Amino acid sequence: MVYKNIIVKEDEGVALITVNRPRVMNALNTETINELITAVKNLEKNKEVKVVILTGEGKAFIAGADINEMKDMTPVQAKAFSELGGELIGSIEKSRLPFIAAVNGYTLGGGCEVMMACDIAIASTTAVIGQPEINLGIPPGFGGTQRLPRLIGKMKAKEMLFTGEYLNASEAFSMGLVCGVVEPDQLMEKALALADKIKSKSNLQISFIKSLVNTGMETDIISACRLETALFSLSFSTKDQKEGMSAFLGKRKPVFIDE
Repeated sequence: MVYKNIIVKEDEGVALITVNRPRVMNALNTETINELITAVKNLEKNKEVKVVILTGEGKAFIAGADINEMKDMTPVQAKAFSELGGELIGSIEKSRLPFIAAVNGYTLGGGCEVMMACDIAIASTTAVIGQPEINLGIPPGFGGTQRLPRLIGKMKAKEMLFTGEYLNASEAFSMGLVCGVVEPDQLMEKALALADKIKSKSNLQISFIKSLVNTGMETDIISACRLETALFSLSFSTKDQKEGMSAFLGKRKPVFIDE
């Protein structure tokens, strides 16, 4: 498929999605959000793809939603826009694929919300992360008020949301909002190395684990552990479980087939 606002490349099981609107710091307008939703769905169907890296072109990961498009929205239009953003976030979170955010610059508002939907985030030292919607006279609309406190705690999240202040990469790392910080020229190398490590595992079991973590965060511990037991036992019906344990006992590297 030909995209106008994003670039999608695939190579040896790793897909790279690049938001490509550098003149507006990769701001998310309706068209771009729809393209991202389509890309996620298409990659989901591609059994050759094991891991997805999401990044932005130029000086930004995603600098937020497109204010030029939002400024004259009616409440009805704003609701539809928020729901569309939520659809994008949900498509990433519910995907069988692990998503790595390679955070290369301004990651604000909707960009921060997209980053938080990813499974792992690696930041460049140039990253600037925040939810500054309060400065526009609105709250976040793509789930920021819900995911941010789940990741960094209620009080710190409220401070960020109330003040609109930004975090630098080291601050985001210290709070657990990103998993690591590297120099700009090492960001994609680090993301690709991580993707290569993940793709060598059982993609089927990765999807189980992703579902367990995401679902478990939203439910009580007893119900979550019951779900874990269910998927743990189900994994013993898979070829990858047989291969993984046989390889361990045989002191060799496993070769998983995602079945």
